[in-house]
Amino acid sequence: MHNEQKDKFELFLDEMIQKLQNCQENKGHKSCSLCELCIGCSLRNEYVKAVYNSMSKGDTGGFEF
Repeated sequence: MHNEQKDKFELFLDEMIQKLQNCQENKGHKSCSLCELCIGCSLRNEYVKAVYNSMSKGDTGGFEF
């Protein structure tokens, strides 16, 4: 975010992005889709949840893009 302070959802998303990138780098992949463990990967699932929560700010239900 430019001038606004990041909320807890955005901070957690930043943390998850870093973890995911570290995993990809350690495995020599540029994308999770290239990894044989992509389907069912707990780290990737946590990342997807972090993206959703960052967009919905933790509210359940739908949201607009």
